[in-house]
Amino acid sequence: MAPTDSKANEEAHWAATTRLMWTVLAIWFFFGYIVHMFVNQLNAITIPVLGFPLGFYMAAQGSLIAFVTILFVFARKQDNIDRAYGYAEED
Repeated sequence: MAPTDSKANEEAHWAATTRLMWTVLAIWFFFGYIVHMFVNQLNAITIPVLGFPLGFYMAAQGSLIAFVTILFVFARKQDNIDRAYGYAEED
């Protein structure tokens, strides 16, 4: 679909993109800072299969897994927004 040059379409596209950006930043902040603020409380929980304290796991690997997942979800959602408003790149 070719980009629609109407101002309303541009504003709706930017609003959807901004909403997605703030959502992703909030999730990133949660896994980057909030989870690590409660590491001592999380260490009281042990992961049954691995035997690691949950706080240690979240600091060592859990947050990294969340960040990579966030990147893929963000890319997919942004592509959907771009396609919906006619700003998608050619495949």
